Amino acid sequence: MPDRRLNPETLLQRVQEEERSAHQGKLKIYLGAAPGVGKTYTMLQDAISKRAQGLDVVLGVVESHGRKEIEALIKDLDILPRQQVLYHGKDLLEFDLDAALKRSPALILIDEMAHTNVPGVRHTKRWQDIKELLDRGIDVYTTLNVQHIESLNDMVSQIIHSRIKETVPDTMLEMADTIELVDLPPEDLLRRLQEGKVYFPAQAALAKEHFFRKGNLIALRELALRITAERVGAQVLLYRQGQGIQHVWPTKDKILVYVGSGPESIKLIRTARRMAINLKAEWIAIHVDSPQIPLSSEQQNNAIHHLRLAEQLGAETRILIGMDIVTTILTFAHEQNITEIVLWKRVRSRWRELFWSDVADKIIRRRGEIDVYIVSTNSESTPLKLLSWFKFKEIWQKYVATILAITGATLINFLIFPYVRASNLIMVYLLSVCLVALFGELGPSIIATVLGVLAYNFFFIPPYYSFALGDIRAIFTLFFMLILSAIISYLAAITHKQAKVAQLIEKNTATLHSLSRQLASTRGIDKLLITAVRYLTEVFSSEVIIFLPENGQLIRRQSSHSTQLSEKEHGVALWVYNLGQVAGLGTDTLPFADSLYIPLLTSQGTLGVIRLRPFQEHQLFTPEKMHLLEACASQIALALEVDRLHEQTKNTELETETNRIRNTLLQAVSHDLRTPLVAIMGAASTLIEMPDELDSRNIVKLGNEIYLESEQLNRLINNLLEIFYLESNDVQLQKKPIALHDIIQAVLSVSNKKLGDKHLTLQIPDDLIVPVDSTLLQEVLLNLLDNAIKFSPSGTNINITAKTDNNTVVVSVEDQGPGIVPDEENKLFEKYYRGRQLTTERGLGLGLAICRIVIAAHGGKIWAENRPEGGAAFRFTLPLE
Repeated sequence: MPDRRLNPETLLQRVQEEERSAHQGKLKIYLGAAPGVGKTYTMLQDAISKRAQGLDVVLGVVESHGRKEIEALIKDLDILPRQQVLYHGKDLLEFDLDAALKRSPALILIDEMAHTNVPGVRHTKRWQDIKELLDRGIDVYTTLNVQHIESLNDMVSQIIHSRIKETVPDTMLEMADTIELVDLPPEDLLRRLQEGKVYFPAQAALAKEHFFRKGNLIALRELALRITAERVGAQVLLYRQGQGIQHVWPTKDKILVYVGSGPESIKLIRTARRMAINLKAEWIAIHVDSPQIPLSSEQQNNAIHHLRLAEQLGAETRILIGMDIVTTILTFAHEQNITEIVLWKRVRSRWRELFWSDVADKIIRRRGEIDVYIVSTNSESTPLKLLSWFKFKEIWQKYVATILAITGATLINFLIFPYVRASNLIMVYLLSVCLVALFGELGPSIIATVLGVLAYNFFFIPPYYSFALGDIRAIFTLFFMLILSAIISYLAAITHKQAKVAQLIEKNTATLHSLSRQLASTRGIDKLLITAVRYLTEVFSSEVIIFLPENGQLIRRQSSHSTQLSEKEHGVALWVYNLGQVAGLGTDTLPFADSLYIPLLTSQGTLGVIRLRPFQEHQLFTPEKMHLLEACASQIALALEVDRLHEQTKNTELETETNRIRNTLLQAVSHDLRTPLVAIMGAASTLIEMPDELDSRNIVKLGNEIYLESEQLNRLINNLLEIFYLESNDVQLQKKPIALHDIIQAVLSVSNKKLGDKHLTLQIPDDLIVPVDSTLLQEVLLNLLDNAIKFSPSGTNINITAKTDNNTVVVSVEDQGPGIVPDEENKLFEKYYRGRQLTTERGLGLGLAICRIVIAAHGGKIWAENRPEGGAAFRFTLPLE
């Protein structure tokens, strides 16, 4: 009995597919072998049946080509108006993607998936419009002919003897939830063509002569059946794995394709894609950036486009840096456990094969256990291109410099020849070879070696001015001179190239390390963005803008230049933010833009968008620059996410502390406000209910109690209002010169009744004038005096003193109470803190906090300390100026 348990990988894959399907729309492709088999008709019939079931169905784009049965079905569906695009002076109609997203139907019909859009709209291809609709959760029905599938392009070209320019990447077929084959025998299709049900008569006659040949239709039908069968086989395999019917081990085949800058790389990529499908294997497309073969800007751009094509077809892409291309490829292949390598090789004549070996030949010799597949073309099929003038000029200058170096060495040897032995002249030629080798090229070094040996033989070995050798020892001298010069030149050239590679790798590593270090030492979103913009501007020589979401909109948060952006550019940035995909310059999405837009991706989604516009117009980023830029964007996104998490943690802690303080405040207020109110109500009730039974002494006593409790309640309310005011607003001081003695007398007039049997001693000079806000300073002295009264035992003294010290006045309020607990000296001036010594008195713990704020606003300091003779002293300073 087979084991029906699901393995963890299958479970994880099913969970991921369910999560994707929950957020992404469903795609159904009606696949046919050729136009006219009935794809559009079948799609419309299915859509009408869906609408009959109550589904919201909209017709986005459908081409009837004059077919009456199609036009009859279109009338039964809601049609989305198309947008007009001005192109070469003509108004053309295109699918309106924004209108479709705004309408947001449950299902939309889009005909001809491989259609190329008019320049000026958001996407280059219609399949990109479909992908965005799917990403927004909208189901799509679409049609596709088999000749438009990217991986089959070469095979179709050989069948119909014509190149198909409009293609759809195979990843779109993989995204499809359903592929329905709409099939029609070639005879029936040709009869429909003859009856005018496919094209208009004039077009039908032309099509029958070229594309609609019976042999072509049979071959294309076979391809369509094969693609559908492969899709069904994959679905059956997934079903068997999902149900645990039979456990299938994953394949170990892994394909590597080496992508260059030439047009042959497109055929290589398509071949590798077909191999990967047939073998059900993973495949990787790589490009090696080597100083050994420097590429022009155009060649680098071609390599970028080839890698993106491979990525669209489902490959994992890498850019490797190495001096030796063959060693770099084979090293990567062994690290990645590659089993097959796909290479391109030009077939040359036999005599050229003897003297010319390419990358494919070297890899075949050194491949080991790896299988190598060769895709070849004849040398005659690829015309030779002359070197550009600048490249030729650069090479010409190096060889001219080589000849001049040997000429100079010869002249030097002529000058010193009468004074030294002839054998010593070899060192001068070796020195010139070393200098030439500093160019880093083997060609000039070899030329220098040969010319040096010939010059030495011709000018300085008898017989002079002849290449004849009169002494057998001279042959050995020349031979070893040639070998030594060749070794020196080879090692110098190799070392030069290795230094270039190491310098490039070190530069990229240092760039990432420097950026990560700067971001790690920076806190705050604004500072992080300033650091990121400055760094990207310097490294990538571009104008940089970073967009971040705010209040539901994507806004320009930081930039290196004050360039004004159009609404279209803002729209591109918003699209990149919503979809989390790269767009703009050098990409297949919005390629007409002059800037590159990169999303800041994190595990939580897209945080923002980076816009880079190169200082040199229309300059594409090289492959290594693109990967370095994506790595920098990841570092910036990670730093922003860490800062955001830190801010969230800080806000959480603040909220927790706020809740704690609020609860403490509510508890204190509920107790301290209720207590005086209860005492007032009790005394007033006694006066009301027993007026005849109370004598004058008791009436006065109850009146004093009501007054004191009312005054206490008033102090509590004043402190609450005062602390809220002082903390929510900047303290505006109304400073005036005033005698400190007068301020204290005003305080005593309020607190005299609280003193009771406690004695108050004042030591304040009458002529001490201080510039203060008298109202606020009275609050300070009143709170300090109340605090001293609370902790002073009966019959003890309370001292208030003031003295000047270096343009400041020091005021002290001292009592003879129990003193301050040592660990509370720094806590007494915090809000809502009540000392442990206070057990019976009421209070919110706001008085000393108010004192601290007011004294700080005056530019002074306040502190508390224990007196040596016992008791506590509260002191504060005020500037006299």
